[in-house]
Amino acid sequence: MRAAVYSFSLRGAQLSKNVGELLESLGYEVRVQTLPKYAEEAKLPAMAGNHNEVTEAAFKDCQAIVFVGSVGIAVRSIAPFLKSKLLDPAVVSVDERGKFIIPLIAGHIGGANELARVLAAHLGGQACVTTATDVNGLFAVDEWAARNRMVICSLKAAKDFAAALVHDDVVGLYSDFPVAKPLPRNIELTSEKGKYLVGMAVTLDKMAQPFLTTVRLLPKIVHLGIGCRRNTPLENIEALVLPQLERLKIDKRCVVSIASVDLKQDEAGLLAFAEKYKWRTQFYSADALSRVEGNFTPSDFVKSVVGVSNVCERSAVKASGGGRLLLPKTSLNGVTLAIAVEDITLDLNKTGLKTE
Repeated sequence: MRAAVYSFSLRGAQLSKNVGELLESLGYEVRVQTLPKYAEEAKLPAMAGNHNEVTEAAFKDCQAIVFVGSVGIAVRSIAPFLKSKLLDPAVVSVDERGKFIIPLIAGHIGGANELARVLAAHLGGQACVTTATDVNGLFAVDEWAARNRMVICSLKAAKDFAAALVHDDVVGLYSDFPVAKPLPRNIELTSEKGKYLVGMAVTLDKMAQPFLTTVRLLPKIVHLGIGCRRNTPLENIEALVLPQLERLKIDKRCVVSIASVDLKQDEAGLLAFAEKYKWRTQFYSADALSRVEGNFTPSDFVKSVVGVSNVCERSAVKASGGGRLLLPKTSLNGVTLAIAVEDITLDLNKTGLKTE
């Protein structure tokens, strides 16, 4: 996580150091810069360019940007670089006395609203949060999804969901996973499809549509355990994995990682497959895999080669933190696959700062 803090006056430069220290304590890698004419006295690095140039650079590599100065400077600085609420970093404007802390963009998904609240508490100022769900003390589905490793399939559906809550309508919650109580106001858990016109569905099923307007949230909790012969090409791995995901109706965006035994950590086809779909890889020693608890499909041949009787199932379960197998060992063209999912319980009251 990277953050940039820019200031435009001497008083603002002094305050920006305080902001930078807080961001560092929250786990951000921070750069704090001010105008060249204040840099020496404030003992801060000078901006490498004008406000538009440094903002352009920050949009490329930062998840949060804090402008210490007027809202006007912040708005003019960011205007040329805005793309979408899914891609834009959190941008917060703080006046030079730290009285008002205003999230400008990416309030929910980017985390600007919560960052503004944290900054306000630290500086003794007032967070000026204006999004309708926050103003009315309502559940914000886009913010919750972003903080709980969920992929939102439709931002339009998320907007309709929020509008229904603001209108004081009751909306539905459909979940393939346990749900903690209590639920936020005007949200009711249901397994009955069609009971509510608008609702959210937390599911691995990319086709699920339990409500007329459904905010489908895909949890990133799926782990692929893969074993393969030496020099297996990417195409052979793909030929097994993709049809199995399709058969199980698992959206590829739910996949977190590919796991295997450490003897495969230099397997070119496996690494190329992971890179193609942007899935991280995790490799475990035979000893670590042998200690994974569960009933797994044994193979004497696999044990003679790698030192443990099953690679794919044990790898998938270990990567999922001891979760459950959705797909036991399946083989094709020298590739073995198992699919496991993490055990999760949904807590709709769990949100907070963006941490990844």
